[in-house]
Amino acid sequence: MSERTGTVARKTRETDITVTVNLDGSGRAEIATGLRFLDHLFDALTRHSRMDVTLSCSGDLDIDDHHTAEDCALAFGEAFDQALGDKRGIRRFGEGHAPLDEALARAVIDLSGRPFAYVDLGLRREKVGDIATEMIGHVLQSFAMGAKMTLHVELIRGQNDHHRAEAAFKALALALRMAIAHSGHDEVPSTKGVL
Repeated sequence: MSERTGTVARKTRETDITVTVNLDGSGRAEIATGLRFLDHLFDALTRHSRMDVTLSCSGDLDIDDHHTAEDCALAFGEAFDQALGDKRGIRRFGEGHAPLDEALARAVIDLSGRPFAYVDLGLRREKVGDIATEMIGHVLQSFAMGAKMTLHVELIRGQNDHHRAEAAFKALALALRMAIAHSGHDEVPSTKGVL
């Protein structure tokens, strides 16, 4: 397989983002979104999926967290999809369960090329750190749209919203790690012959 890397630069009147993804990394994260809790979630996703990710963003945080969180997730997803190339030789499907103390999350993905996201985190607080909890699910949805994947993430149990959110990102990381792994075959894993 060739090198699996992707780089996306996304500049709008609301955000200026550069992200690079290496699918065959060691879990090295250099994340600076301007939102510390989002950095924490992306760091967990990077480390546990074993991808290397560099992401920097300058956004209009004086307005609120929406544009920064959404655009970072879209750009991250696009770079991930770019790194996958034609998806030849990958497993395609992945699933992961991740506990964090009392919280337990499940993520199931299909790198199908058909973007869809079902996210049920049941977060209760208005904010975790410096990000609105409504944005945490939206970040997962936006990542799925950018990555052109089918994504299902749900909380099985948990009380603490920090733990619930982080467990969800770790579960996604484990699912990604499984889905991007080399299958041992040099074919596109689809009856259509293309994803």
